[in-house]
Amino acid sequence: MTMVRNYVRTTPATALIAAVCIIAWLITAVQARTLGATFYESDLAVDWGLWGPDYPFRPQAALSSEFMHLDAGHLAVNMVMLLLIGREVERALGTALYLAAYLISCLGASAMILTFDFETPTVGASGALFALMAMLVGAYRQRGLDLRAPIALVLANVAYTFLADGVSLWGHLGGLCTGIVLSLFLYRKSPTLRWGGVAAVAVVVLALLAQQAGVWG
Repeated sequence: MTMVRNYVRTTPATALIAAVCIIAWLITAVQARTLGATFYESDLAVDWGLWGPDYPFRPQAALSSEFMHLDAGHLAVNMVMLLLIGREVERALGTALYLAAYLISCLGASAMILTFDFETPTVGASGALFALMAMLVGAYRQRGLDLRAPIALVLANVAYTFLADGVSLWGHLGGLCTGIVLSLFLYRKSPTLRWGGVAAVAVVVLALLAQQAGVWG
């Protein structure tokens, strides 16, 4: 318990994100009455999942889908990645900036899915996790550490994305691209540049999502 308390104290945003993902999955498991493919038998999963044709009626899915998972294995893999990578990035950025970057990364991944994979239902935190991997490279660079390990992590996961079945290619690439663009600003010395850059990326992502929802364009 001491380890858990220390984790929550030092990286509260990552702990909160993980808690929301776990609680959401537990609700779907109760609704589906299974620990297996809970997504397909849960009202919450339907409400929170991202699916292009339904998106104009459920715009919250652009964010909520990143907190929903298909089954226990999907959840477990993503939460391990989140707890390990998120801890390092949150410590590098600070909680507020990290949380803002994470949420924008969720939306960036969803925007890419809606643009290039409109018909495929999608859930999972992996889009945001790809953004965190890009930010981890930035954190290592800021600290003057060897970049080979985080870059290898990114390349290995990109390769997996192209080789594996049943993963969201555009969600992963959307998250990665969002993370790369955000990292151009996140590690600036000036708070104005950091937050201004994050705000600019948010505006672009929200505009893309608004277009997909039929608000304009």
